[in-house]
Amino acid sequence: MILITDCRLATMVEGGQPYGVIDDGALLIEGGRIVWAGPRADLPVHNAVETHRLDGRWVTPGLIDCHTHLVFGGDRSGEFEQRLGGATYEQIARAGGGIVFSVAATRAASEDDLYASALTRLAGLKATGVTTVEIKSGYGLDHDTELKMLRVARRLGREAGVRVRTSYLGLHAVPPEHRAVRAAYVDKAVDEILPAAHAEGLVDAVDAYCEPIAFSTDEVARLFDRARALGLPVKLHADQLSDGGGAALAAKYSALSADHIEHTTEPGIRAMAEAGVVAVLLPGAYLMLRETTPPPLDLLRRHGVAMAVATDCNPGTSPVASMTAALNLACVQFRLTPEEALAGATRHAARALGLQHETGTLEPGKAADLAVWDIERPAELCYWLGKPLLHRRYLGGVAA
Repeated sequence: MILITDCRLATMVEGGQPYGVIDDGALLIEGGRIVWAGPRADLPVHNAVETHRLDGRWVTPGLIDCHTHLVFGGDRSGEFEQRLGGATYEQIARAGGGIVFSVAATRAASEDDLYASALTRLAGLKATGVTTVEIKSGYGLDHDTELKMLRVARRLGREAGVRVRTSYLGLHAVPPEHRAVRAAYVDKAVDEILPAAHAEGLVDAVDAYCEPIAFSTDEVARLFDRARALGLPVKLHADQLSDGGGAALAAKYSALSADHIEHTTEPGIRAMAEAGVVAVLLPGAYLMLRETTPPPLDLLRRHGVAMAVATDCNPGTSPVASMTAALNLACVQFRLTPEEALAGATRHAARALGLQHETGTLEPGKAADLAVWDIERPAELCYWLGKPLLHRRYLGGVAA
């Protein structure tokens, strides 16, 4: 048993004190799990064989990045220059850039190459307190490369000191070889690639990109029907560029989350609330695309929709590899409060991955995934942009 003491806890347990604060706190950890969390004065009799004194530092749950495209080949810095020159994301995509450019680079890369490049980006997330990360496929768009990406994601979870949840994102874009007969690709993604990935144990959830430049609600519904038949939960890139009914579709399938949702209107928000769908806000993409329509925060709050925050780390529209940067952007651009933003990277992000009973708060029974910070108050995690704040991470009770 491990005792962590002389610390201030932001437990992120809902209700009570802001941030779930315990000013002079302690934690007991056994078997990789929290067995007690509370005021040091109330510490029960224990048999801890190891004590970690934190000299008054703050402890939060390990941060959770619940939406990333961390595994990919190449980069798209050239498109960044094009966008600065006035080209839109849609114009670049229709000209053969965007996702399709990354597809070619990812297909050409070996598993070892993809693993090595993903490690560099993961290092940025870990340095900003991340202990759990979701990783999507979607830059392969063929049988072999989609499975290759998912295998790399699983390897990161085994070897890289972070918990990984995988999402199959076969309906991300239509690959060049199927542009003339897109229905053939939808058939392949739904009926061939997903079942193969699932049979290999590579899929935790199923995702899709629902937009006029990507896939229709009918096409996504086919994928989600197959996911349901396989017993897999779903998530959705929804209403990022237009209100295409994505949020309502996510709600219809009781999705874990609807992500982006800048253009979702009240009927979609109401449907999400009724179905318990988490809204995942992605301020990095909003910044890089120079969008002007933010997510409907007032509607989300009014209807009680849980709001998560993630980096959307990807090579084109959100080259963000810092969770604290994402928190800052969520506050500055979307006007989340710091407490809302931190909840969005802990307990609500856990819900967006179906992990709310495993992580996201400092409570008995949860995994002992912790972030220890050199800060004076929790709001600093959203305030500083680029300042190193992390003192130490714990993954399953092991300091890392």
